[in-house]
Amino acid sequence: MALNSNYKLSLIQWYPGHIAKAEKKLQEQLKLVDVVLEVRDTRIPLATHHPHLDKWIGSKKKIVILNRVDMIFPEVRQQWQDWFKSQGQTVYFSNAKQGIGAASILKAAQSAAGDVNKRRRKRGMLPRPIRAVVIGFPNVGKSALINRLLKRKIVESAARPGVTRQLRWVRISQEVELLDAPGVIPLKLEDQEAALKLAICDDIGQASYDKQIAAAAFVDLLTQMEVTHGHLLPQEALKSRYGVDTTSLSGEEYIRVLADNRYQGNIDRSTSHILTDFRKGNLGQIPLELPPLENQ
Repeated sequence: MALNSNYKLSLIQWYPGHIAKAEKKLQEQLKLVDVVLEVRDTRIPLATHHPHLDKWIGSKKKIVILNRVDMIFPEVRQQWQDWFKSQGQTVYFSNAKQGIGAASILKAAQSAAGDVNKRRRKRGMLPRPIRAVVIGFPNVGKSALINRLLKRKIVESAARPGVTRQLRWVRISQEVELLDAPGVIPLKLEDQEAALKLAICDDIGQASYDKQIAAAAFVDLLTQMEVTHGHLLPQEALKSRYGVDTTSLSGEEYIRVLADNRYQGNIDRSTSHILTDFRKGNLGQIPLELPPLENQ
């Protein structure tokens, strides 16, 4: 879904120092890893794919996990499942907060790296735990997933980017060790439409973007998708929540009208409520991306 080109006037870039340091260490640790668990946000699976990840991991096995599956309709989930399959990639869906999908992900990781110990036995070596790493953008749910895989809270998890700052190994069982890594993000966000989606979904630091621009972009994107893919969205999500129709309003206009109608003209409150309601699922199950058409 294309966004209005005016939004590109406010460039979104975010690359805090702890990520730069962690990324260098991560690339070193990847040499020890058997399988990579790439966690993405199910609302924006394409925008939350690191463009350098496949180069970093080379021929290592990769498992793609779309987290927050509760935030999209089952029909959207099926479309993504079919699309990833067409790309030769099996995808797993999870709701890390509730533990949904954790068991099948762990089983897939063990299966994907199963050849490691087969090779060791052939060489007369003792088996060792499978080594997996959890990689993804900030705030996509990596730490919550690790806690579910461990069946106990061992890493801090919070609904904001940048909580995990150090790399560390944690043992799930006698068979599996996990490397918990901070969120990684490209040094330069070339695709500003994707960057805006990261901002809308809170998958990037708040210091990197203007909240009002992000909220306006969300309204415009939702309005556009209601026209083209209304059957995959809740009906009139914004109107149902706030009593204000988006049909004849741009995103910026909508924020101002909403502020006048409900928040005594306070645009900051209007902006914050829209973004918070979307992020918490109060507007319903809304994806910001759908699988690309084959001819695109």
